[in-house]
Amino acid sequence: MAPPQTFSLLAFTFSLLAISSTVGGYNITKILASYPDYSSFNSYLSQTKLAEEINTYPTITLLALNNDAMASFAGKRPLSVVKKALSLLTLLDYYDPESLHQISEGTTLSVTLYNNTAGNAPEYLGYVNITDLYGGQVAFGSAVSGSKLDSYFTKSIKQIPYDISVVEIDAPIIAPGILAASPANITVLLENAGCKTFAKMLAKSGVIKKYESVIKNGLTVFAPSDEAFKAKGVPDLTKLTRDEVVSLVEYHALAHYKPKGSLKSNKNKISTLATTGAGKFDLTTSTSGDDEVVLHTGIASSRLVHTVLDATPVVIFTVDNVLLPTELFGKSHSPAPAPVLSPAPALSPAGGAPPAAASPSEPPTDESPKRSHTDSPTGLANSKSANAAVAVRSPSLFTALVTIAAIAVSVSRCS
Repeated sequence: MAPPQTFSLLAFTFSLLAISSTVGGYNITKILASYPDYSSFNSYLSQTKLAEEINTYPTITLLALNNDAMASFAGKRPLSVVKKALSLLTLLDYYDPESLHQISEGTTLSVTLYNNTAGNAPEYLGYVNITDLYGGQVAFGSAVSGSKLDSYFTKSIKQIPYDISVVEIDAPIIAPGILAASPANITVLLENAGCKTFAKMLAKSGVIKKYESVIKNGLTVFAPSDEAFKAKGVPDLTKLTRDEVVSLVEYHALAHYKPKGSLKSNKNKISTLATTGAGKFDLTTSTSGDDEVVLHTGIASSRLVHTVLDATPVVIFTVDNVLLPTELFGKSHSPAPAPVLSPAPALSPAGGAPPAAASPSEPPTDESPKRSHTDSPTGLANSKSANAAVAVRSPSLFTALVTIAAIAVSVSRCS
């Protein structure tokens, strides 16, 4: 029988395993809800959908502004400008008060969420300069050359070591051009982003008017690149009727604002502008790796490639494949049903007519299309990898604990 200390070691090891397996993410909205002095800051994180994006990152430092500072800054500025400023206050690294005062060589640059949400941001526009000044002060400023260090650390708010740190600064970080409202000429933006074919379809079909009509309440666009229309396997779109072209273009947009962070955390089917009572025309999403979002139509998948514009309440992405709804292309991509063979009819004793042949089985409907050869298994694979990442967030710790358990078992056998 194994000695008691062996069982104690095993119990301790498996307790640690259980704890390590439950280590999860955080919810920035809930964290800040405990601090009423930052209720305005918290509200703007939710309104701009930045909270959803923040919650998807394993490590974040949030430079929070109190209610007075937010009132002074936000004022009458559009939500799109507020979002850019708050993105610049979200550092993709961990800095608690102690590490802020121990910066190597006194200064460092930290990448921010603005770098991910602003598309092709100019050099260093998405970075923040952190400098440990003499006298114990820590200053922050834009990393763009010539920018001032005019925001200062005031106090610590909340830390979950190495996951999230929330500290207060006294003023927003203003990078060059960040206060300017972003242009929202959709067709021009699409053409400049290499989506001229889609922009032309949008204008010619008249769907651009529908896009513009929903902007006030929110618009998300998934624009295929020009190369996507030339890809092998794309159906001949010239054979579509005018109404079908309209549905196809509408299928590439949502009537609400859904930035990348919202898509990454999405678990449900998403209705598109083409969704009606007669047709679902919906999408599903999955994630791949740390930051990739994949859209699934039921026929094939398409990956978000680039953020052309993220200016609340409008976000425009480029995607690497044309989105093909099953309502338009499902039947042509599904294999034809095999005929049902009935046995040779036997003659009746009275010499009557043979029984009627069995009718062929009905073809699959658009409600449940068959997987075609163009379907990508990416969604399933990505789902598994995402689950694996959530289940074990510290693989080295897990390995070490399993090793301890193995040693304990070995000791028990030798005793």
